[in-house]
Amino acid sequence: MDLSVVSDKAASQGLLARVNPELFEFLETYVLPQTNLNADEFWAGFVQLIDDLTPENRRLLAVRDDLQARIDQWCQENQGNITPDAYKTFLQEIGYLQPQAMPEPITTENNDAEIATMAGPQLVVPVKNARFALNAANARWGSLYDALYGSDIIATEGELAAGKGYNPARGQAVVAYCQQFLDESFPLNKGSHADVNHYSVFSSHLVAYFADGKTTGLANPAQFAGFEGDANAPESVLLRNNGLHVELELVTSGQSTERGSVISDIHMEAALTTIMDCEDSIAAVDAEDKVEVYKNWLGLMLGTLEDTFQKNGETLTRRLNADKSFLSPMGEELTLPGRSLMLVRNVGLLTTSELITDAAGNELPEGIVDAVVTALIGKLDLDGKGQCRNSRTGSIYIVKPKLHGPEEVRFTCELFSRVEQLIGLPKNTLKIGIMDEERRTSLNLTACILAARDRVFFINTGFLDRTGDEIHTSMMAGPFMPKGSLKGETWLQSYEQRNVAIGVQCGFPGRAQIGKGMWAMPDAMAEMMKQKIGHVNAGATTAWVPSPTAATLHAMHYHKVDVFALLEGKCDEQPAPVTDLLQLPLLAEPGSLSAEQIERELENNCQGILGYVVRWIDQGVGCSKVPDINGLGLMEDRATLRISSQHIANWLTHGICTSEQVQTVLARMAAVVDEQNAGDPSYDAMAPNVENSIAYQAARALIFEGRQQPNGYTEPLLHRYRRLKKSA
Repeated sequence: MDLSVVSDKAASQGLLARVNPELFEFLETYVLPQTNLNADEFWAGFVQLIDDLTPENRRLLAVRDDLQARIDQWCQENQGNITPDAYKTFLQEIGYLQPQAMPEPITTENNDAEIATMAGPQLVVPVKNARFALNAANARWGSLYDALYGSDIIATEGELAAGKGYNPARGQAVVAYCQQFLDESFPLNKGSHADVNHYSVFSSHLVAYFADGKTTGLANPAQFAGFEGDANAPESVLLRNNGLHVELELVTSGQSTERGSVISDIHMEAALTTIMDCEDSIAAVDAEDKVEVYKNWLGLMLGTLEDTFQKNGETLTRRLNADKSFLSPMGEELTLPGRSLMLVRNVGLLTTSELITDAAGNELPEGIVDAVVTALIGKLDLDGKGQCRNSRTGSIYIVKPKLHGPEEVRFTCELFSRVEQLIGLPKNTLKIGIMDEERRTSLNLTACILAARDRVFFINTGFLDRTGDEIHTSMMAGPFMPKGSLKGETWLQSYEQRNVAIGVQCGFPGRAQIGKGMWAMPDAMAEMMKQKIGHVNAGATTAWVPSPTAATLHAMHYHKVDVFALLEGKCDEQPAPVTDLLQLPLLAEPGSLSAEQIERELENNCQGILGYVVRWIDQGVGCSKVPDINGLGLMEDRATLRISSQHIANWLTHGICTSEQVQTVLARMAAVVDEQNAGDPSYDAMAPNVENSIAYQAARALIFEGRQQPNGYTEPLLHRYRRLKKSA
């Protein structure tokens, strides 16, 4: 479609003159014709909806600014004499901390099993990248053999090193690890899976045969869920434990048994849900970017999204996986989803967009546009327009980030109700995922849940944004501890505990997800397996992981722990007191840090900021594995950037470091980041002339203008400088 024609048509229709031509063309051409909606009525209603709700969106942002100004003043006046009790009293007086609501059970209906009754890993992926989005959606099932072989869980040195070709010794170590997992999660009545040389199905039971001709079955026969192929010599066997499936792919006649096992692979049901992210992990600063995001979301809902790429000299095309088919133990057809249940994360209240403007040409809230467009596309799935179903219960799941307190949750629910009316969806079709990542939400979490009790589908701790908000909110209280010390403090432990305890009090188990945040080191899988089981043991029914490999590995934790049984024992557990959340992680003695410690902290922060920002600004990459100052790859997005920039801003505010010192370190770290990216032919070096590097200027602004940014968010500056880069 000719955009000039679209623009003329929009102008001739009055209201549509305010709609960006690219958005108009996309919806008119690819979306609206597949619905039963009248296009003229839709556009009139869309513009009316955004005009009706924009004033309230702006008012809520003004409330944020007013509360922050009051907190800044109080913290400055009481610096050095702030106690949790005094802080609590003050926050109550200004309405930041509301009277603690009594918990009531949520009433959300029609949540899919992946949300309500299953526990497992969750992925978050930039939907702007089609290849990544498809990979994540297909991570519902993952090869445990491949995940172990390619990770550091199996020793990476000596005779077990991966090398260039297949290493049989490493393969044997993988098989041994998997056999132990099977013996722990699916024990036989006697013997080990390692000694089985044949499986068959007899009288609805799984039978295991040993070399000496003896047989056995599963210690718990109910764990046998199905099979594929001939019952006497199945091609695969399906097992189930704690609600999760595991498929044993079996060696059949004529196949090699070089691994020394009748099991040729183990397919884990892994990423039950995936958040297709329109927010923190993408760089979308204009209509061109955002329409690309919407097109990918449309392709996922219709099942038509494809991406062709080169890998190891081979041309590959990635598409959404089909469902998996088995026979039940009784020989009846059994179908399991082949893809993650896809959720979509919209942007928060702060961001504005050129997608729709007011009569004067001012940008209007992007979050409102997101709600309308992503829901409209999601409706196609519910209407059966796609090649495969996403929700099987008729729900659309929208994760809403960066909400500050119950009033903003109520506003979002009003927005969702208006969207349902606009596009003809039943009430409460649009579900809300509440990110518990801002302190005003943490302190008032029960009230936030009650504000959305008929449509909430998850609460999730986002400890990275939560840390950035902690620093900015109490910026004037004093200098914060070094970044690495913050995670061990009372406020963060209390925050994580309260999220689970309040979720249980509000009846989430069996109805909605209780989530935990990201493991940020995608190459450190051995350490992840040691630490991330803590999220499961804490009662999280889902937790974020950085890759499909990590999801496959993390799934083993949910076989070790029956989360729903564990949560039954937490019914009487009380949330940690609010005063624990208000124990500020400040330096006890501001002068206790040595000059060397300060320098190392600045280097770490500046290197991380530059390493992320240079890709965001110059290449439009919103989330990537960025090497830290020691070369360790970390998953970075805007949440980690918020922490680092706010931390330096806090130290500058309280004289822990000087502007000149930060400028010197920043310039030195630019050269380090340039060297780390030397192998990228599309990379624009900063250090040769930092004054001419737009990315470098963006990083500097994030630090030195950090105090003035609303709630310490990075989006306004990132968007400004990315647009400068694109125009250059």
